[in-house]
Amino acid sequence: MSEPLLVIQSRRVVVDGAIKPAAVHIRGKRIERVADHGDVPAGATLEDFGDLAVMPGIVDTHVHLNEPGRTEWEGFSTATRAAAIGGVTTLVDMPLNSIPATTTREAFAAKRAAANGQCSVDVGFWGGVVPGNASELAGMVADGVRGFKCFLVDSGVAEFGWVGERDLRPAMGILANEKVPLLVHAEVIGPIDAATAKLATADPRRYATYLASRPPAAEEQAIALVTGLCRETGARTHIVHHSAASALSMIEAARAQGLPLTAETCPHYLHFTAESIPDGATAFKCSPPIRDAANREALWKALASGILDFVASDHSPCSPALKALEQGDYMTAWGGVSGLQLALSITWTEAKARGHSLVDIARWMSANPAKLAGLTGTKGAIAAGHHADLIVFDDEATFTVTPERVHHRHKITPYAGETLTGVVRMTYLRGTRIAEDGRALATERGQLL
Repeated sequence: MSEPLLVIQSRRVVVDGAIKPAAVHIRGKRIERVADHGDVPAGATLEDFGDLAVMPGIVDTHVHLNEPGRTEWEGFSTATRAAAIGGVTTLVDMPLNSIPATTTREAFAAKRAAANGQCSVDVGFWGGVVPGNASELAGMVADGVRGFKCFLVDSGVAEFGWVGERDLRPAMGILANEKVPLLVHAEVIGPIDAATAKLATADPRRYATYLASRPPAAEEQAIALVTGLCRETGARTHIVHHSAASALSMIEAARAQGLPLTAETCPHYLHFTAESIPDGATAFKCSPPIRDAANREALWKALASGILDFVASDHSPCSPALKALEQGDYMTAWGGVSGLQLALSITWTEAKARGHSLVDIARWMSANPAKLAGLTGTKGAIAAGHHADLIVFDDEATFTVTPERVHHRHKITPYAGETLTGVVRMTYLRGTRIAEDGRALATERGQLL
């Protein structure tokens, strides 16, 4: 006996690079076919969303879940529930800031055990490249990690060391053979140390002090380093949370040479500007930093032209005390922005203002991230054979970010008080509705990828 047919219909379905009337036929947790609007077979269950947009679920490949070991910062249960409410149907967990960090096969097994049974959305995992763990990498790929993350500068946690050229070269050779990507936090220490030395007497509460301490040169030199190693080893290389507009031409040149180099940016770099960040408001601190308005516009142009491939949240929360909110000290506060649940609405708010469409959003936040994580064919698009991961999106509605709307473990976010455009009305994971109008409905449907 065949499984029942569910048809999700709208006059605005984001499919095949267009927005058009369509009926999405779902059977057995997958999309069976995308049919004409009104094609609803007898006996099918119909959910008709009129003029609301139906889009592929968001794939967020840059999320710090911190469990096990630092679940008080954020964990699988709270983060994936917030993700579902925000339209994220698949996320990939970063190898830090959990304890142990995901840098060995044993640690990866502990991470999967911690996640099992408490995820509202599908979850994949990145491993970590740290000094001395080259012998673990191939085994971790065999166990299921989708690629690896490294830092070229202090990560902020002792258990995840940073690497230089000596460690990267052999690691990238292994990853090239394994055909998985290396994700790089692209800042190097030299320009940061030089800039910080000049700021010894500067006011640590001023955002300008922190911004000056992480100059664009740190990103530029890092990208030069990894581009050279990418050319030498042939390893797929991905720049995470790109901020410095001055380094975009380096990425463009590398891609023009045919190097397997990709890059992402984040909602906070596309939304905020340094000029608007108050002194003492450490919820805004992240690394690399949020730069000026001209830098923001350059990032938007790079995203539109394809120099930047996609947008990922870099959700990196911590316990409230580590944000040093009372002291307002940018130089000692934890660096990380909390925004997983809000990423789609933030990006759409700014994209819409610049004339972009939901087709662009689907490419930047679903299809291209899925490609990085090796999920093309199952995630990131509304197409036959894909998992039935869909969202119903009211792209004209607005809302204001208030604490009661935020479902991360902690309510601290720089987006508090911001009015955003775009409300996720419903989220479907493998054909099951898991969230509706700010409420999680099914909290254990997620699978480990």
